[in-house]
Amino acid sequence: MDITHRPPEVNRTVSAAPPASPTAAAEPRSGARVGAPTDAPPGAGTEAPFERRLGLLLLGASLVLGAAFRLHRALSDDGIYWPDEVYQSLEPAHRLVYGYGLVAWEFVEGARNWALPGLVAGVLGLGRLVGLTDPAGYLAWVKGFFALVGTATAWATWRLARAAGASTLAASGGAALFALASVPLYFAPRAMSENASALPVVLGLALALPRAASRRALVAGASLLGLAVLLRLQNGVFCAGLVAVLLCRRQWRQAGVALAVLSGWALAFGLLDALTWGRWFHSAIVYLDFNVLQGKAAQWGTEPFGYYPRVLRTAMPALTLVTAALALVAVPRAWALASLAAAFFVLHALQPHKELRFLVPVLPLFAALAGVGLDSASRLLRGAPARATATVAVAAGALLSAAGAGALTFGQLGQYERVRPRDSAWDDQGPVNRLLEVAGRRDDVCGLKVEAVHLAWAGGYSYFHRKVPLYPHTGPGRESRRFSHVITRVGFEGAGTRVARDGPVALVKLPVAGCAPDPGYSWRLP
Repeated sequence: MDITHRPPEVNRTVSAAPPASPTAAAEPRSGARVGAPTDAPPGAGTEAPFERRLGLLLLGASLVLGAAFRLHRALSDDGIYWPDEVYQSLEPAHRLVYGYGLVAWEFVEGARNWALPGLVAGVLGLGRLVGLTDPAGYLAWVKGFFALVGTATAWATWRLARAAGASTLAASGGAALFALASVPLYFAPRAMSENASALPVVLGLALALPRAASRRALVAGASLLGLAVLLRLQNGVFCAGLVAVLLCRRQWRQAGVALAVLSGWALAFGLLDALTWGRWFHSAIVYLDFNVLQGKAAQWGTEPFGYYPRVLRTAMPALTLVTAALALVAVPRAWALASLAAAFFVLHALQPHKELRFLVPVLPLFAALAGVGLDSASRLLRGAPARATATVAVAAGALLSAAGAGALTFGQLGQYERVRPRDSAWDDQGPVNRLLEVAGRRDDVCGLKVEAVHLAWAGGYSYFHRKVPLYPHTGPGRESRRFSHVITRVGFEGAGTRVARDGPVALVKLPVAGCAPDPGYSWRLP
């Protein structure tokens, strides 16, 4: 994103002097493009008022529709894509706010810092203040928060495309690719570090990466990138990339400022670990040792280098090809942004263990690049109507992807490909989680065993919300009297009495009076 200011041009409406910052929210009255590159062809720095108005209308429509899709899924899907969305965020946050919850190995050994759980705990705590103390209420509250963060990320994608020199209209087409694409929609409501960190990554780059960024914008942008690392360690790639870009441009002073700001955030990371784990940078050390040095993440599966391109083409065939083609067109104008996106993508592709969610922070960067590429490609079209038609066609393709999101399967998302690729990716284990909520509301529950699924793929106390023992399928037998109820498959109720059913699973009350105390009960997730 090698953005420079052009000398002022005189057109038929008004002299368009370059703004102080290419990321400024205000638009020039003449429609002059913010931060157009010096290698732009003649006439590329102007935008017809019709195109600008249409671009803003398209942006607004994309954000509203994107928010509607995200909130709908937040309120209707009780499933789990991967246990991390519960046990790295919701469950430790539940422990902070309500005092109990299952503890995953990462929070036993300290392989994660407390930034993400702290953020989720803040949202949970605010919900508690307004009376949302039932799982149905506070879970919708948290998922809705993440859904709106995803919508804000789509807006930040537009800002990033504009900062890279795209017109208002083309940048809106790029933003639509993130706001409405099925893969971002699928992940959006999930309380995962990838979702939480994508917004500060995109907005931070929009502020700090332009060549003509002011000192204030550079400090703010670098700070947002530092926050993104606090939420997800892998975002350090963007921090290193920002400094490298500034050095390549020989912007020595700006590189020094960015490095100083990022160093301050690194100290904040270390201090957080020192206060919570008792050692500076403890979570980063344990995490890198486990995943990089020991390579133990491979126990959850490994995939070849081409996994991510293959899965993206499977999940969003047409949209992936369009985005990739437009992003390639953008490289000459936005080489810095393209380099950062490529570095993040390639480094993740080189890691043996892969999950599509790992790419969530870089997807809006590719969408912003597509906006720049769309702007370049549109210059070949004569007249505003032709350019408008091309952009609306891109946005319509994104809308079709959103409309088909409900049909996504795990195989299309690259998850569980070898065991159940045709299963719907939505509401997976949702019946178990809803029965956990039902059990938590019953006064006669003094202990619960989940027999229907491994406990890691259930919602834990975040859904159960009752401070009594919660046992896995490998726990004590029904005759132990350690629990009064079980969640089991329909047809396996045994001597118990079914009190609730959701699809293939049932909540069953056992023929026992009360529960025997369990002094050896462990809060650790098995």
